Amino acid sequence: MKNILVCSALAICLVLAHPALAADGAKAPKTGPRVALFDGKNLDQWDVLKCEAVVDKGEILIKAGDGLVQTKQKYSDFIIEYEWKALKDNDWDSGIYFRYDSVPENKPWPARYQANLRKGDEGNVGGLKGATSQGLFKNGEWNSFRLTVRGRTAEMQINGKLAWKAAGLEGPEAGFISLQAEVPNGGQNRFRNIYITELK
Repeated sequence: MKNILVCSALAICLVLAHPALAADGAKAPKTGPRVALFDGKNLDQWDVLKCEAVVDKGEILIKAGDGLVQTKQKYSDFIIEYEWKALKDNDWDSGIYFRYDSVPENKPWPARYQANLRKGDEGNVGGLKGATSQGLFKNGEWNSFRLTVRGRTAEMQINGKLAWKAAGLEGPEAGFISLQAEVPNGGQNRFRNIYITELK
């Protein structure tokens, strides 16, 4: 009897500890490999639209124009990690667009969604309730961002700290990701260490 009780307790512990099982029996989400979207050498995985962007010192330099540096591939659920630095001393502006399938004719950018990189709004997403934070951005330095998009939810980490969690994403279930060029008003920007992990 004692052996039966010990074995039963061990089996229960193994089930509870197994990372693929949740309390309701659902499987934990799976992740694909972490893949470099930019290897510091070329823009082979990107299309440069209506702007000028170059590889400079192992970084993407958004050099001129109003436009996008857009992934060749569409993504549904994902984690994108990137480091960004504004070169303008004040009133900088750029962003990361995600989950869009097209850009309106005669417009440089899609309507939404954008993880903003404008002064005072770094990491915030307009049109998504609760997707705002303050105090995590470091002025004049490289800043790291980690945006997780799953279903209708999104989450942002800035410099290793949780900035916000929000729900209510609308629109296509899959779309492009792009770096925004807004150089005439927002100045030049640099990006590096861009990685994506697809969620399944």
